[in-house]
Amino acid sequence: MLGNSSILITGGTGSFGHTFVPMTLAKYNPRRLVIYSRDEMKQWEMAKLFTSDPRVRFFIGDVRDKDRLSRALDGIDYVVHAAATKIVPTAEYNPFECVKTNVIGAMNLIDACIDRGVKRVVALSTDKASSPANLYGATKLASDKLFVAGNSYAGAQGTRFGVVRYGNVMGSRGSVIPFFLSIAGEGKLPITDSRMTRFMITLTLGVELVWHAVEDMVGGEIYVKKIPSMKVTDIARACVPGAKHEIVGIRPGEKLHEQMIGTEDAPYTYEYTEHFKILPAIHSWSDDPHRIKNGKRVSEDFTYCSDNNAEWMSVETLQAWIAQNREIVGKI
Repeated sequence: MLGNSSILITGGTGSFGHTFVPMTLAKYNPRRLVIYSRDEMKQWEMAKLFTSDPRVRFFIGDVRDKDRLSRALDGIDYVVHAAATKIVPTAEYNPFECVKTNVIGAMNLIDACIDRGVKRVVALSTDKASSPANLYGATKLASDKLFVAGNSYAGAQGTRFGVVRYGNVMGSRGSVIPFFLSIAGEGKLPITDSRMTRFMITLTLGVELVWHAVEDMVGGEIYVKKIPSMKVTDIARACVPGAKHEIVGIRPGEKLHEQMIGTEDAPYTYEYTEHFKILPAIHSWSDDPHRIKNGKRVSEDFTYCSDNNAEWMSVETLQAWIAQNREIVGKI
């Protein structure tokens, strides 16, 4: 489906974009892949990686600017929406700015994609959008709802919108793994709470989930990847073996455990081999066999949380991953 097409990714100079772009170029050979973002320095640095590839284009713009989005979407077939204000404490202290990007930006993109006749849009979400306890999560929940409802706005033959949701991306900028590695020489690591758990996913798996969503979606589905969990103390042991752990307390808006599917979504959730799919509660779309396909409905009390997960990542597995990926940890 993505082969010989025109694709645009918002926030494309971020961690996800740096993995999505080369993987998609190699697998699908799109006619054109546009990186849309507002930071010209990040675009300049990323452009140096693709100087000899005429398929890759760069477009300065902000999702807050609907007119600029409309211009960038000319001739675009598929959109991946990765732009977001996502650092939890930053959102807590700058809520207006977070809302402008994550909520108003989502509305702008939905309208512009419908007006420009884009075929399919996949928006990146987060575990923090499920039963949110912080402003970032609340804005992403609102964003998810907007993209689901966008299918109604577009009409039966219009643009299709879907969402993918996953947890902590291993080694991405601002995440805990590069932070622990950066202070390894201090001999001690700050731990928010010894009970804390987090979902763990590689960027490669995140990209593959987006590809699957583009191919599979009818419209309004939220795809949740099955991924392992880790205790934050085990992440610390994998990063800096032997370091002392200093309990510093949970930051404003931070959860003890992450959740990707809550009980309120259970009646609309179906399980598949490698993922779950939350179907829209509106318009009886959750009963649509074209959306359900071969899925199995989960139990009424089902939740998918990092502390009740059936799959756990070992310290040794994370150590092996860090050893193989140390050159890129914290750089994308």
